Amino acid sequence: MLDKRKFYINGKWVDPSENNDFRVINPSNENAYAFITLGNKTDVDNAVSAAKNSFLEWCNTDIRYRIILLEKLYDIYQSRWHEITSTMSEEMGAPLDWASSAQTASGSDHIEDFIKRLKTFEFERIFEKNSNNKILYEPIGVCGLITPWNWPINQITLKVIPALATGCTMILKPSEVAPLSAMLFAEIVHEAGFPPGVFNLINGDGDGVGTDLSSHIDIDMISFTGSTRAGKLISKNAADTIKRVCLELGGKGGNIVFSDSHSEAVREGVRNIMSNSGQSCDAPTRMLVEKSIYKRAIEEAADEANKIKVDIASKKGNHIGPVISKTQYDKIIDLINSGIKEGATLVAGGPEKPAGLEKGYFVKPTIFTDVTNNMRIAKEEIFGPVLSIIPFEDEDEALSIVNDTSYGLGNYIQTQDKEKAKRVARKLRSGGVYINGNVADPGTPFGGYRQSGNGREGGDWGLEEYLEIKTICGWE
Repeated sequence: MLDKRKFYINGKWVDPSENNDFRVINPSNENAYAFITLGNKTDVDNAVSAAKNSFLEWCNTDIRYRIILLEKLYDIYQSRWHEITSTMSEEMGAPLDWASSAQTASGSDHIEDFIKRLKTFEFERIFEKNSNNKILYEPIGVCGLITPWNWPINQITLKVIPALATGCTMILKPSEVAPLSAMLFAEIVHEAGFPPGVFNLINGDGDGVGTDLSSHIDIDMISFTGSTRAGKLISKNAADTIKRVCLELGGKGGNIVFSDSHSEAVREGVRNIMSNSGQSCDAPTRMLVEKSIYKRAIEEAADEANKIKVDIASKKGNHIGPVISKTQYDKIIDLINSGIKEGATLVAGGPEKPAGLEKGYFVKPTIFTDVTNNMRIAKEEIFGPVLSIIPFEDEDEALSIVNDTSYGLGNYIQTQDKEKAKRVARKLRSGGVYINGNVADPGTPFGGYRQSGNGREGGDWGLEEYLEIKTICGWE
């Protein structure tokens, strides 16, 4: 068993104020392999104090100095690539090849892009020609950063790097069920030479450390990625101190497959939802298929789902791993059973575990057809390898079904008609729209509408989340 009970506060690994042991479970075999401690208010106060005391000096550092440190952090990250990959694979069940090519790579891309953006970002601007008004972008202050288990390093780099770049100080609370990659990232920050107190890490759960951070009077901003339910609680906790709250929450994306889509559109949609074992907030978990190709689409979707292999995360190869925990597994199986009870047609997968994988939190790639938008499987975020297929008659009906949700993170379109794709994209109520399998470039903004959150991560938009805006009149 690994002993990972210490916290990183004020440039040192320190003992918690009291032990509250929590076992980190490998989801591939259900075995505990590490101990962490869940922090308390005293630990939070210590970390916040360190961040607050270091803020004034750090926020006034030269941008070029921050760039040097971030470039050093990037180099160290590259040198520890395989260690980061294996850590995430073990803690959250991502197969090794996927963990490297998607999970670890995403962190690298974000670090590299934020360095690029920082080099050209204008922190001081004249309002307009002939104006004597100066606009300053200044660091917001002490930030509480709360990250999820499904894309650990991706979300850490989307929060920590822009906070460091803009001159903020911070306390990171990773998910307690997948904390070890965050602790490894803290080692990288330390090795890069960031001053004590600028970056701090405390492990804890949402009810404890999460609540203490979001309600703390000396924290100026909370950036949270996780469930919509938790996002609502964080917003309420933060209200009394009027701190900025940036939320990236759940989703229930729709993938509209028109009859003129390319031949691999359905199969690509299935592979998209099943990657990361369905544990992505912007996954297209509702596939809407035009009625003229509905029967063919069902056959293709079932065939593709049955081809997807499920196996333990430590194996290399093209397969999906387990879901993160027993809690998550039980929720997914309950929703699969609800789909059966509500009358949807199960054409692939189901609630039984894959053959030979009785131990571990494994779920078969599951496909439902004849789904209506009022069923639980169409309304609730399942966060597992489960796809609902819904027929539609025409463009207007497809838009009505997709937009009939409280979420609005990512939606998808499959058609070879470019003008139709653009027309539909404009009418979709979501922060991102992906046409014909195209993906977002590094530095584009990521975030949602409605109960999928507020604010944006990535690029200049990601930097601006950590900045206050000051207007000075009479500058010239």
